[in-house]
Amino acid sequence: MKTQRFDSQVALITGASTGIGRAYAHAFAARGASLILVARSADKLEAVATEARVRHSVTVNVIAHDLSTPGASTALLERVASLGRDVDILVNNAGFGTLGNFAEIEPTRLDAEMQLNCVTLVGLTRGVLPGMTARRRGTIVNVASVAAFQPMPTMAVYGATKAFVLSFSVAVAEEVRASGVRVFAVCPGATDTAFFDVAGAQDTRLTMSMRTVDHVIATTFRGLEAGSSSAVDGILNNISAYGARMSPIGLSAKIAGMLLARR
Repeated sequence: MKTQRFDSQVALITGASTGIGRAYAHAFAARGASLILVARSADKLEAVATEARVRHSVTVNVIAHDLSTPGASTALLERVASLGRDVDILVNNAGFGTLGNFAEIEPTRLDAEMQLNCVTLVGLTRGVLPGMTARRRGTIVNVASVAAFQPMPTMAVYGATKAFVLSFSVAVAEEVRASGVRVFAVCPGATDTAFFDVAGAQDTRLTMSMRTVDHVIATTFRGLEAGSSSAVDGILNNISAYGARMSPIGLSAKIAGMLLARR
């Protein structure tokens, strides 16, 4: 299959300083897109930007911005507008999870988790979508998770946010299907990034078999090229997602709780 190109397009990628976001930056740059990279760490963003400029000869802007705060999407879009660049590709990759009993997690962390994983994602999608539909061209990739398919005891908020992202993405994809804009949700399982360190879940059973960021990127581009609205990354993750859908919801929750138990 011929590699899809994004020449003369601008890709806005959140959570771009490490892991899956960094891999998306290189993947879209390799396909001809110029980049606007967003994360909290300016130093890490500049390192990714330098790599992309050298390896792919593309224009790269960096914006250091905390997307886990109220009003973050509006503030970011204002900064993007000041660059004078239309967003042709949006990758909502930024997100985090927290392992622990819901009643024991700091409320401020839960607020930030929901803000980043859901509210900012919706705000950015709403902000760029009218321009995309007017130009009849655009691509939105929302990073959901295999956690979207079942309740997640000890990661209750994370699982719920990713269920929201998946449902939201597929619904909007259907709304814009005839507009020339593609909206796609990718659902990775355990992936070899810093996610589990941030979540405090390094020693759970989920980390025993992880896929790579390159797997996630490949699944994304296959889904985009096929015109799909969502895809789960990896055969075992697909089996897990299918099993969760077919099982009673209480049983799915018990199995997820077992997988999230510390080894």
